Amino acid sequence: MLPRADFWHGKRVLLTGHTGFKGAWLALWLQRLGAEVTGIALPPATQPSLFALLGTKPWMPSHTCDIRDAQALKSLMRAARPEIVLHLAAQALVRASYQRPLETFGTNVMGTANLLDALRDVDSARVVVAVTTDKVYQNREWHYPYREDDALGGHDPYSASKAATELVIASYRASYLGTAGVAVASARAGNVIGGGDWSEDRLIPDAVRAWQSGRPLLIRHPQATRPWQHVLEPLAGYLALARQLWDQPALAGAYNLGPHSHEVASVGKVVKLASSPHEYSEVSYENNSDKPHEAGWLALETAKARSVLGVQPCWSLAEAVYRTMAWYRAQHAGADARLLCEADIAQYEALT
Repeated sequence: MLPRADFWHGKRVLLTGHTGFKGAWLALWLQRLGAEVTGIALPPATQPSLFALLGTKPWMPSHTCDIRDAQALKSLMRAARPEIVLHLAAQALVRASYQRPLETFGTNVMGTANLLDALRDVDSARVVVAVTTDKVYQNREWHYPYREDDALGGHDPYSASKAATELVIASYRASYLGTAGVAVASARAGNVIGGGDWSEDRLIPDAVRAWQSGRPLLIRHPQATRPWQHVLEPLAGYLALARQLWDQPALAGAYNLGPHSHEVASVGKVVKLASSPHEYSEVSYENNSDKPHEAGWLALETAKARSVLGVQPCWSLAEAVYRTMAWYRAQHAGADARLLCEADIAQYEALT
């Protein structure tokens, strides 16, 4: 189900995390659809950042706020009077969570609690989509796609914080917001790729940095398998979920968003797709004996999203990687990041 401008036009949307990779893409898309978007986030965490590169054309009210600051968040929420809240703000990196566990738990768990609690005093709100991750499940390293009703868990602080966040979301939905007429859902998306991500310790950004500077890409776990997808796929899912909840609040709950099961792929396969015989794209392998634990195999069952929301992946893994690498090549050669993003969005919207 592709986003419809006739639904989003004029809707007051509060978007947290709009200065991040996914958030910047989503902010741009919402504005193309005619939504009135207000952003709440920390300053961009990377240099360069997609949010900054999108430029100063008619943009959006953007507020700097740490979502761990409950009072500041509540004040901004009341002023924005959103009808729809899309909550993406998070500490989103697994390896960073090992280094900063308290920040990770504070931002992901209490930050989400602060946001949901603030909504108890906002009578304009009708829909909340809170984004978590595919890593919320108790990973048993089996070749079985996790379903929404499988056990939650988390070995690393990031995964554990997002699993705990799911409990917070469910509690506020059942105890407060559901009875107040606010439909609250969580979206558990797979590994996301796309132009404009410069985060540390993510496969494609690491590859782009290494290859553009003439260095080999260091791979930690070439056999690690993940549900990779282009960034526009889960964003379309978030938008479809919000739209369905607007008309059918009883659909509130948890939803997996990811590629078809046969598109789940290893790190090694993604690197092979990303490399080019015409450009420098050397790979080397790290010694992992002293590295933090990372799950080896992860896949999502997305039947619920397909049947309830009508959400289907549009781009294959090969297409997603091709478009991602083409974006980085064009931007590195001087192309305007905003125009590159708008071109990808337009081509995605043209799909039927």
